[in-house]
Amino acid sequence: MPSAAHIHFTTITTEGDLHQVLALQQANLSTRVSADVAQSQGFVTVQHNFDLLKAMNEAIPQVIAKDGDQVVGYALVMLPSFQDLIPVLKPMFLMFENIDYKGKKLVDYQYYVMGQVCVAEGYRGMGVFDGLYRQHKELYSPRFDFVATEIASRNTRSIRAHQRVGFQAIHTFEDETDHWKIVVWDWQ
Repeated sequence: MPSAAHIHFTTITTEGDLHQVLALQQANLSTRVSADVAQSQGFVTVQHNFDLLKAMNEAIPQVIAKDGDQVVGYALVMLPSFQDLIPVLKPMFLMFENIDYKGKKLVDYQYYVMGQVCVAEGYRGMGVFDGLYRQHKELYSPRFDFVATEIASRNTRSIRAHQRVGFQAIHTFEDETDHWKIVVWDWQ
């Protein structure tokens, strides 16, 4: 039985960590979970490969939660410099050029995008999500004004969890895949 007392928050340091993040991602892709699970437990949309995740981690350490040696959650930093490497995210980054936030365009701030956050089944509801974001704030608030992301409106569990941490919706839009909310966790 998993215990919150055994979970620690850190960053990816080994290739084994990278592989475990990718395995956790695969298990929670929207194309792999049932509609009931997607509705009640959430899902992830973007699929990374090893080389991309390794490059992201080399650019800025990626935050993970571990129970012993097992990765049980992750929250990936997607720097704007990586926007061309994940085509499905490119429209969001382009949209940031036109979204006003506190008198400036989003792109005029020092920010990064939450590339994806996921908690393993069996570890949900144990504070892992909040712990991942606390680790983000501790590590990255000195360098960045905020973290932003887009969440599918139908991913109600994710929306509620992001609001609980401190994210606020600043824009909504619809594309051919879904209806989305752009949310920001402001650290200024």
